[in-house]
Amino acid sequence: MSTEQGSQPETTPDEPPAPRPKRRVLLLAVVAVLAYALDLATKAIIVSTLEGHEPVRILGGLVYLQLLRNPGAAFSMATGMTWVLALVAIGVVVTLIWFAKRLRSAGWAIGLGLVLAGALGNLTDRIFRAPGPLLGHVVDWISVFEPDGQAWPVFNVADSCICVGAVLIVLLSLLGRDYDGTRRTAKK
Repeated sequence: MSTEQGSQPETTPDEPPAPRPKRRVLLLAVVAVLAYALDLATKAIIVSTLEGHEPVRILGGLVYLQLLRNPGAAFSMATGMTWVLALVAIGVVVTLIWFAKRLRSAGWAIGLGLVLAGALGNLTDRIFRAPGPLLGHVVDWISVFEPDGQAWPVFNVADSCICVGAVLIVLLSLLGRDYDGTRRTAKK
């Protein structure tokens, strides 16, 4: 069997060749676009329907839907540093896009796509929402167990994407699956 110069890296007999990077970049992009669109759509619906209303109790009080505007980071930390958070988010987005061409793992592409979508979702709020560019407050709207974030901080789809993507990446790392499609095995 002949191979072209510059083709896939060699693999061990029990390891399949890593997929071409364009497919993984496409997977990352599709995940990021779909999750970002879901975040934007849910925020638009929440702002248009819950502005000035009491929290809506669903699932027997397991979840409350309410509109809160968060000037800070997760758990309302760094509330006076909104512009710094916006710059950090821009850095994350640029880094993930730059890194994407190295991907050979579907799991990593999904995880990074979710993190990218979450960073873009909250960055969009920081740029385009009041009180102004790089100072905008993020729209949070999901409160679990109690309203007003009494049991757990209020969050949104973008926050969930960041958390799920990060957990997936950590899990893949712990399982020895690298972003480039290779597997690390435990040394005996």
